[in-house]
Amino acid sequence: MSTRPDPSLSLAERKRQLVSDELTEAALQLLALKGFDGVTVDEIVAAAGVSKRTFFRYFASKEDVVVQFLADMGTDMRDALAGRPAGEPPAEALRHAVRVPVTTCAAHSERALRVVRLILGTPALLARFLERQDRWRDELAGELARRTGRDVAADLYPRLAAGTALTAFHVVLQRWSASETAPDPVALLDEAFDLVAPALDPGTPRA
Repeated sequence: MSTRPDPSLSLAERKRQLVSDELTEAALQLLALKGFDGVTVDEIVAAAGVSKRTFFRYFASKEDVVVQFLADMGTDMRDALAGRPAGEPPAEALRHAVRVPVTTCAAHSERALRVVRLILGTPALLARFLERQDRWRDELAGELARRTGRDVAADLYPRLAAGTALTAFHVVLQRWSASETAPDPVALLDEAFDLVAPALDPGTPRA
């Protein structure tokens, strides 16, 4: 669940990213285990092996650690959508894009499940999650408009399609986190997209 290193970064930038990743990992594990209100910045920096001054060079608060984690999920979805084949139906392209963070969650199931439960169960973090989804919708809508030759400002389709895909994503996380048996989130996502796919592939735009 850590950020993948970017080979285009300089050595100093890679070191900075490594410290950020270590802080994020330590913070998320502690927050997920003890609850948002049960963890202090002092505990986070002790777990990461850095100073409090270093922490505040990267994050303004412990809430910002989770916000950055969410931002990375959105970037992954946007990049995945941009990389899908040009002729692929929108529903399939969106399915693969949203599957990226869900697959990451499935690969780190125990830790990811704690983090998802933390976010969905903490009002302040849930509010930030919903705020991020609004940004993701706009980013995905812009990419969908480019792929389908539509005007994102004038056509309802791009934002509706992006919003539908993100609703499926949110519902899957809710179902996954609420289940005692922790079903496969990727399978849940595919089930969700099978239901909404007809609405995501509307055919050619009207004149």
